[in-house]
Amino acid sequence: MSKTRPTKKQFELLSFLKEFIAENGYSPSYREIMRGCNYTSVATVALHINNLIKRGHVVKRDKSARSLEVTNGVKVAESASSNNKHELIQQVEARFKSLEHEMSEEILNEVYVLVGALKILGHVDVARAYSARINKISS
Repeated sequence: MSKTRPTKKQFELLSFLKEFIAENGYSPSYREIMRGCNYTSVATVALHINNLIKRGHVVKRDKSARSLEVTNGVKVAESASSNNKHELIQQVEARFKSLEHEMSEEILNEVYVLVGALKILGHVDVARAYSARINKISS
């Protein structure tokens, strides 16, 4: 199934999402999107996000906050790969929490391996976002 090209406004929103996720390692809230894209209401953000989801440009993981993910040309289906990604993300987040308490080379190495697994499974944007967080911690 091919995706419809995004409109100019949708492209701007997709660019904002990609940049925010790359810098922070997680997706923005609707209010952050509203401010970042100069929208006038959260309802406008919801409308644009829902249209991007329908068009296959964005997926929302588990109906939870900060769970938006920009897709790379392929509409993500609920699959083993998607479930593995969710579990890997939980593991990475748990290890980042451990690193906040105490910097450990062993835990940092585990994070590198888990992020590599995300990349191998094709979740390159998520892996890139975690790489940015790793760089902040290790520098």
